[in-house]
Amino acid sequence: MNPNISLIGAPTDIGAGSRGASMGPEALRVANIAAVLQCQGLEVIDRGNLNGPSNPWQPPVNGYRHLPQVVAWNQVVHDAVLAELQQERLPILLGGDHCLGLGSISAVARHCRANGKKLRVLWLDAHADFNTNTLTPSGNIHGMPVACLCGYGPAELTSIGGQTPAINPKWIRQIGIRSVDAGEKRLVHEAGLDVFDMRYIDEMGMRAAMELALALVDANTHLHVSFDVDFLDPDIAPGVGTTVRGGPTYREAQLCMEMIADTGRLASLDVMELNPAFDERNRTAEVAVDLIESLFGKSTLMRQK
Repeated sequence: MNPNISLIGAPTDIGAGSRGASMGPEALRVANIAAVLQCQGLEVIDRGNLNGPSNPWQPPVNGYRHLPQVVAWNQVVHDAVLAELQQERLPILLGGDHCLGLGSISAVARHCRANGKKLRVLWLDAHADFNTNTLTPSGNIHGMPVACLCGYGPAELTSIGGQTPAINPKWIRQIGIRSVDAGEKRLVHEAGLDVFDMRYIDEMGMRAAMELALALVDANTHLHVSFDVDFLDPDIAPGVGTTVRGGPTYREAQLCMEMIADTGRLASLDVMELNPAFDERNRTAEVAVDLIESLFGKSTLMRQK
């Protein structure tokens, strides 16, 4: 794993249905994300926050809310993430709402194409985020980034990484899913996404899900984790705008992160949808940072490095 980490703040809730995810980067900094990673022996630079358009809080137009502003933010995120990868650093995008995963992952995909790397994306989320403007009940683009990455969406969004589609749906593994709209479900099946939903995790366990999600990851694989904090059960992580009951427990989430760390292939990370406006004394940010520490190799006594 690359020991040179860059933190990039993306303080916007431009794609979300409620305000407050724009405060996510600062909440993660308050929870000492930089110091926690430095304690793992990593060299951390905080690049500060990106700048983009403010949230006009308008109704949808043609099924999309704030499309021009979402495009602008994702372009800025794409450029910032790509710049860190080109400097051989590991970017951690501090969101912000999950529409920004589009800019981040399209940059990672571009970097992989340029360097002959395979890409594996782990999408940790309560939601499949595979809506389109005709399927979405809300028009909120944070429900669409995976669809856009796979080529279902407006050209302004699908082409941000310089190629449409930015990724093949076969490169994604979705984990923890438990809230999918009816039309979205059909599209997910049509596209052939690998989804380890909560029913699968209940029946087979997190270990089996992660073994399959990480199968065939090798030395030539760039592993990208897009971690939506609403992946977690709201009992442990109330600070999100779209809570869905019945998510992974703290221990299940720890196992998920530790198994990713064990591969040694993590090369980029998004931390999305943390909303301090819904949190209790920043405890969701603290849980998120604790899990990120495990993602970067925090070891229990029994596990010798």
